[in-house]
Amino acid sequence: MIHTNDQILELFEAALGQMQTPEEPELLYAPIIYSMSGGGKRLRPVLLLITTEAFGGSIEEAMPAAMAVEVFHNFTLLHDDIMDNAAVRRGKPSVFAKWGGNVALLSGDAMLITAYKHLARIAPDRLPRVMQLFNDMALEVCEGQQYDMDFETKEKVSVVEYIQMIERKTSALLSGSATIGATLAGASEDDIKKVYRFATELGLAFQLQDDMLDSYGDEALGKKIGGDILEGKQTYLMVQAMSRATNEEREILRTTHTNAALSDMEKIATVKEIYNRLDVKRATEQQIELRFERALAVLDTLSIGSEGAVRLVEFARNLMGRKK
Repeated sequence: MIHTNDQILELFEAALGQMQTPEEPELLYAPIIYSMSGGGKRLRPVLLLITTEAFGGSIEEAMPAAMAVEVFHNFTLLHDDIMDNAAVRRGKPSVFAKWGGNVALLSGDAMLITAYKHLARIAPDRLPRVMQLFNDMALEVCEGQQYDMDFETKEKVSVVEYIQMIERKTSALLSGSATIGATLAGASEDDIKKVYRFATELGLAFQLQDDMLDSYGDEALGKKIGGDILEGKQTYLMVQAMSRATNEEREILRTTHTNAALSDMEKIATVKEIYNRLDVKRATEQQIELRFERALAVLDTLSIGSEGAVRLVEFARNLMGRKK
């Protein structure tokens, strides 16, 4: 029997609820409990478990790997918030804001170690390969974060460079999760490579859509519009605009977020006016569609039953907020 995606999420949440975390020292472990129970969509562990089951593997045997991926993901968020001086995470105070940078740093370190403790529970015959995949994934995330920070001070970021950055920072956790799931189920090397491609393309579509919604989303959906513009972040829209703009427009794009004479609303309007003139919204939409269609096309080539494929298509559509 193949579980529904909702059932898989319930099984994962139940396993997470049983995770044993020491009570002392409190300032080391309380932030871990706080961050792990703070919601989140559990996208990565759910994808890992869906992929495992799609290839005929056991959810129970894959659960330690799913736990490892989710703990690792949350560890990266603790350290991200220190680097970004972020006060809010998932609608509540970040660990950094609540306990300070030193606590967030050390609790994050403990979470990374905890992730490896979960990994160590994987069946011995699968562990070396899964460990290799996990380590490759983890390093890619770090590389992506560094490139993202490099871009803050880089004069010009190309579209290719930006895609390579988000492939590491965002896609790597999805593609790593999917390939670990397929590996645990004993999938062929050919299928593992295909699953990697599926999740990579899906991750790119997801991040590009997130970039676009920041400037063109619906505030009624609870997403504040223009945050990336106010921070002067290098997003796909900004990179596209810089590649199409005149020298005068480039200077406006480069300096608007630091212009003290403008209100936040005026800064957002100024940048979006250039975006609209250069048609970057349509260019971004086309890229999202291309990546999403590529991801779905890979699923047609996998050696899995129709029900497993349906579950992966459903996951992809839900991730992108699509009904069909």
